[in-house]
Amino acid sequence: MNAHRETATRACVRLVEPRASIAEADVERLVHAFYARVRADPVLGPIFAPRLAGRWEPHLAKMVDFWSAIACGTARYDGKPQVAHAGMALDEAAFARWLALFEETAREVCTPGAAAFLVDRAERIAGSLMIGLGVGPKALSLPA
Repeated sequence: MNAHRETATRACVRLVEPRASIAEADVERLVHAFYARVRADPVLGPIFAPRLAGRWEPHLAKMVDFWSAIACGTARYDGKPQVAHAGMALDEAAFARWLALFEETAREVCTPGAAAFLVDRAERIAGSLMIGLGVGPKALSLPA
């Protein structure tokens, strides 16, 4: 194995290791606490409320499945995030607020290793959504 591949493999293992400390109950607690904050947030609440009016419980169940797939390696999630967020009034400020609330919630609800892992994944997901939805400068240029 060459040195670059070995370094990349070690980095990947470090990122995956916290999964062992994330239980389904942790995922459910995180999702419910996070979306309670989203609903009450003056920036995000008005963006999500019209789309999810009367459908918060099914959305929370879907988000538990989504984060369980990411954190625990389950295969329960079958949605299409790009499609689900298309047409929403999402801009860079909304994504920044989403990430800030997610990080705050993860650090309060999870162990430090689990929170770091989940925040890393949330940042990657937000970046991917921003590119896919054409939001912000990240959507305009590819990394060098």
